[in-house]
Amino acid sequence: MISEVPVLNVLLARWHQGHRTIAYPKGTPVLPDRLRGRPVLGPSPCPADCQACVEVCPTDAIELKNGRPRIDLNRCLFCPECERACPKATLRFTPEHRLAASSRDALVVDGGEYILAKTLDRKIRRIYGRSLKLRQVSAGGCNACEADVNVLTTVVFDLGRFGIQFVASPRHADGLLITGPVTENMRLALIKTYEAVPPPRVVIAVGACALSGGPFRDHPEVHNGAGGLLPIDLYIPGCPPHPLTILDGMLRLLGRIEKDG
Repeated sequence: MISEVPVLNVLLARWHQGHRTIAYPKGTPVLPDRLRGRPVLGPSPCPADCQACVEVCPTDAIELKNGRPRIDLNRCLFCPECERACPKATLRFTPEHRLAASSRDALVVDGGEYILAKTLDRKIRRIYGRSLKLRQVSAGGCNACEADVNVLTTVVFDLGRFGIQFVASPRHADGLLITGPVTENMRLALIKTYEAVPPPRVVIAVGACALSGGPFRDHPEVHNGAGGLLPIDLYIPGCPPHPLTILDGMLRLLGRIEKDG
């Protein structure tokens, strides 16, 4: 005979915990102020001949153009070194999590408009808009981006409620989600996995390594990300990107979110 006490305890615990899945994309998510998201440039001009932010950037993600910083988020590790080095607080990071873009060129912060990811064309959206199966490929990653991708399948984010799932075989997938700088040892495996996915394929690059090689850029055993080997449909910067950054990018790709950032 099953005791009623343990069952009652389970029901009480479930009632106490309440609803655990976040409402996103409905409403604004609550994120910590210390989250380093999209950088912005303030109105204060840079001091003459100041190179402080350029000199401290570990991945050469910053250059000066007309005396103003220009930040390439493909390379940016979202470390605070440039913000700390800036004597006029011209450059600072915000907790803005919306970062994903449809091209490398869009991932540049120079004081102009930041263009977020666009929806897939109508034909492909008709196929994948309600059900997208992805094969995740870790192409030499450190497991940070992989961990934030995996956390999307937990009850907090519940990626499956949007019809997005990760599958074990590329034969069952609609596209790839790639992390890591693409080491030489993973180059052929990545290409073969891509070729095994039935067309039309969707390719998502997650994290600075997959976008540009990250801190391993230009190493002789690294291919500086997936862009030189495969066509990328969605670029998600970060080191690693917050799970909401990844989720936001996916939903924009599928047309579930169309508002600007």
